Amino acid sequence: MARTRTHARLRASATVASAGALLAVTGCGAADMTKQASPFAAPADIKTVTLSVQSWVGAQANVAVARKILADELGYRVDLVQTDEVPAWDALSQGRVDAILEDWGHPDQEQLYVKDKKTIVPGGDLGVTGHIGWFVPKYWADEHPDVTDWKNLDKYADELRTPESGDKGQLMDGSPSYVTNDKALVKNLDLDYKVVFAGSEAAQITQMQQFAKEKKPFLSYWYQPQWLFNEVPMVEVKLPEYSEACAAKDPADIDCAYPTTPLQKYLNADFAKRGGDAAAFLKKFKWSEKDQNEVAELIASERLSPDEAADRWIEKHPDTWKKWLAR
Repeated sequence: MARTRTHARLRASATVASAGALLAVTGCGAADMTKQASPFAAPADIKTVTLSVQSWVGAQANVAVARKILADELGYRVDLVQTDEVPAWDALSQGRVDAILEDWGHPDQEQLYVKDKKTIVPGGDLGVTGHIGWFVPKYWADEHPDVTDWKNLDKYADELRTPESGDKGQLMDGSPSYVTNDKALVKNLDLDYKVVFAGSEAAQITQMQQFAKEKKPFLSYWYQPQWLFNEVPMVEVKLPEYSEACAAKDPADIDCAYPTTPLQKYLNADFAKRGGDAAAFLKKFKWSEKDQNEVAELIASERLSPDEAADRWIEKHPDTWKKWLAR
């Protein structure tokens, strides 16, 4: 869930585990890891790498597989640090983490750290294309095909009222920490809707699953790739066409759709030069939306631990991941 990512994305909250420690950086009053000493101190003879873990399950899937291969095949101790999207860039710049494996586009941070300070370098394409949009369940769109055009949404606002949205239709968003244009879109498109935050990707998924179980309509901010589409088929609502000119507006004035974004990896510049096999591996780490969704669904739907989900995928797909080890 980029919005030129200034439209940043989103997603769930499966528990993240590591061989080392996990430092949470979320919400008001949480510690700012960029102002602390490194949370990890390894003996000189131990090879270590520290990965940033975003809160959505697709990002956790990336890290789970990378961590297992780095540990089992290359002999690294891998520490994981959970961060929100923008603080992750600060941490990466200062060397508190070595890599971000899934970024949805943060132009301001790219300009500051990649182009100006040169403390961060691109790590290559993840191989997954991300897109944020508004979605309705397919069972509802089949009954009301015109609901897939934003111009017709007000016709259905009454059906989408909830206690949280009052006398307006509900547009469900996930975590307030995700960058979203939805309040601006509702205002600028003059829609009879209210943005209601579920609180997290996991809470949002639970609500959509419940609506689907009862065959109730809903309108939700959502994104691809996402494993939930396998369980709850959804159809995107067509918003006004995206343009670079629209994306360049003040956020409060945005009135167009979200872009489609090839997701990227970023490495700390010093780590990229001196990170040896780990840096080389992370640069080559590239998989498909299908691969990511396979691991994400094991974590979020089947309730496997990230390690267990990674093990299953690794066992099934040696032809994919062994290419990442080639030098």
